[in-house]
Amino acid sequence: MDREKTFNTLKKIGAAVGGAAILFAGGAFGSYIAGRQFMAKHETETAPVVMQSASAQDAYTGNPIVGIVKSSSPAVVNIDTETMVKQRMMSNPFSGDPFFEEFFGEEFFGGRRGGTQERIVPRRGKGSGFIVSKEGYILTNNHVVEGADKIKVTLLDGRTFDAKKVGQDPTFDLAVIQIKAKDLPILNLGDSDKTEVGEWVVAIGNPLGFENSVTAGVVSAKNRTLQAADVNFQGFMQTDAAINPGNSGGPLIDLKGNVIGINTAIVPYAQGIGFAVPINMAKQIMDDLIKHGEVRRGWLGVTVQPLTASLVESYKIPSKEGSIIADVQKGSPADKYGLKRGDVITAIDGKKIKNSQDVVFSVRNKLAGDKVLFEIFRDGKKTTINVVLGEIEGGKTVKQSKGASPKETAEPKTATKMGITVAENSSDMMKRYSLKESKGLVVVDVERGSEGQALGIRQGDVILEVNKVTMNTVSDWNRTMPSKGRSLAMLVSRGGQTIYISAE
Repeated sequence: MDREKTFNTLKKIGAAVGGAAILFAGGAFGSYIAGRQFMAKHETETAPVVMQSASAQDAYTGNPIVGIVKSSSPAVVNIDTETMVKQRMMSNPFSGDPFFEEFFGEEFFGGRRGGTQERIVPRRGKGSGFIVSKEGYILTNNHVVEGADKIKVTLLDGRTFDAKKVGQDPTFDLAVIQIKAKDLPILNLGDSDKTEVGEWVVAIGNPLGFENSVTAGVVSAKNRTLQAADVNFQGFMQTDAAINPGNSGGPLIDLKGNVIGINTAIVPYAQGIGFAVPINMAKQIMDDLIKHGEVRRGWLGVTVQPLTASLVESYKIPSKEGSIIADVQKGSPADKYGLKRGDVITAIDGKKIKNSQDVVFSVRNKLAGDKVLFEIFRDGKKTTINVVLGEIEGGKTVKQSKGASPKETAEPKTATKMGITVAENSSDMMKRYSLKESKGLVVVDVERGSEGQALGIRQGDVILEVNKVTMNTVSDWNRTMPSKGRSLAMLVSRGGQTIYISAE
């Protein structure tokens, strides 16, 4: 009885232990499953965060320049030119000497006996351009193709074509050439007037022979003036996108993929200073070059100067902004329609004029036959004059006459102020200095280091006015020349052209 009771007790204890074991195992398994699910869920939730962070650190993801380059590069071309030029050959200093002729030969010094020899050799050049129409028209710089006898164009896909010149414009350094081909990519032309300083831009071209090179930067400034030996242009767009020789003629592209300028010039001794012709100006010129082979640019026939504070005070001009007409060419449209020397231009076609560069830029932007409205101040009164522009005769410049050596004649009466010695004009003075003016006071000497020299007054200049007072006699000069501390404005004739010279 006791043994049976003990067996039942043990049986109950074993059942309890077994149940506990089963419960423990189930709990552990459940915890394991739950843990795996938690880890899987955690990994699923955090994985995108890690990927997103990696993407944010990738500098190339979302870079708009990559897309611009891919879409624009096919329309950017490399231009190779060949120009036949004369080359002087070294003459033989030992001509006729049998010893040297035997050992070196006659051709060693590039020619036969004696004299300077010349030969025709090819001079090669490189530049860039971009296709602007399905007809194969390519816009580039004039200096890239000027004088070239052969022009070869290479596309990004490797195709090469011989190109012909359609038209050239040296004034704005632009040219149009054409190739005959099918399925040509083209670039869209933007609006450079709407381009803001600080905008990102991309330059694509052929710098130093490195084909299809890409650089990026910003628009550093607008309406820059660049004056050099062969360039005198107002209205350049400045950029710090790297531009080098060979980039000339290539496009400057905004982030919308539109061309806003044509890369044209650099400052060789600086970094990050390049210049491009605004595309809005190029559009009009390009149309003229394609239609007529030349630009029928408008001609006004005036010389303008900045409106300085001295001129404003001395001539009682009621405007501090504008440009003063220093000279009017006889027979020019300006002369015909009534513009006069001393007129202050304050607006052209309703657009405000701040300086003389604005005048030059506005007129250059017009074509022959265009009617232009000038708002001016004359004798303190505001008025308007309509001028129909003529057609400019390209390329001719007026040479300045050089003063002749003084002859042995009786010296006229003179007077000196600010280191400037003047004499009354006469037939003898006109002959002596090859003058075109018969009136005024002739500058016969300028003292070195004087105020007059600092102003830029030269011997042979004819002073017509001082502070708006006409100069006829030496007495006029002595009476009118201001004392120190007062403003000075002189109207001077130099080489047949009048200019204003002023000082504070």
